[in-house]
Amino acid sequence: MAQPLKGKVALVAGATRGAGRGIAVQLGAAGATVYATGRSAEGHRSEYGRAETLEETAALVTAAGGRGIAVRADHLVPAEVAAVAKRVEAEQGGLDLLVNDIWGGENLFEWEKPVWEHDLDNGLRLLRLAVETHAITNHHLLPLLLRRPGGLVVEMTDGTADYNATRYRNSLFYDLAKSSVLRMAFALGHELGPRGATAVALTPGWLRSEMMLEHFGVTEETWRDATRRQPDFGISESPGYVGRAVVALAGDPAVARFNGSSLSSGALAKEYGFTDLDGSRPDAWSYLVDAETAAGPLDPAGYR
Repeated sequence: MAQPLKGKVALVAGATRGAGRGIAVQLGAAGATVYATGRSAEGHRSEYGRAETLEETAALVTAAGGRGIAVRADHLVPAEVAAVAKRVEAEQGGLDLLVNDIWGGENLFEWEKPVWEHDLDNGLRLLRLAVETHAITNHHLLPLLLRRPGGLVVEMTDGTADYNATRYRNSLFYDLAKSSVLRMAFALGHELGPRGATAVALTPGWLRSEMMLEHFGVTEETWRDATRRQPDFGISESPGYVGRAVVALAGDPAVARFNGSSLSSGALAKEYGFTDLDGSRPDAWSYLVDAETAAGPLDPAGYR
């Protein structure tokens, strides 16, 4: 199998599960050395209390054909992120790709509760986890990225800039967090572009994360069973799909044309021609937009 990112060094912040793990594994399949960072490591669980670990992600990266390196760090603690940067510098001398997928807010936001009713501590914690972590990570890692020509930063969020601009996203805190990351990519584009690097915001569609599969009581192999309960789940995608989007961007010598832009896995699949792991090409954001004005239920199969 071709490995277009052989010799490249990537760091995926928030690589324990979900999109972060999917991205790390696909980068490994493309031949990259991948530093997988986050809080959930052997003997250390984040506030999620889930079983996934960074060591598992690193092992999956290596099994896919790359080199996975697990490094535990809390990205809200600047000293810990600085230590990660120092290690990468000592071992690699620089960085080709930084993926900011730090989140951790699933249990912190309350669906469609106004700000005065929403738990304030949880809302503020969500903002710190979703926005402050990204700023800290960029502060310490971007100097390493700028040492190599053509570096790329991918800011992971939920929703495209166009979609989020006119739609309320669940709660003030959630809306603000996801919109802030979109704007962060835009601002980074202005700071990195003149220095030879590129920044983009990237969103998956309806992601079949470990938590989402558990919510529906299905596995990646049986996920279609959930469409009997929720037909819209037919537009969902595996974490590997957005992983392949990152691989395509990282391997594109003309990626600077997207600098500062908001992108999605579905749109990039059309741009680059890759598919999800099952050979389909879901476009969740087009589906969601069309569903708002459709006369009746849409068939997700028409958007795959």
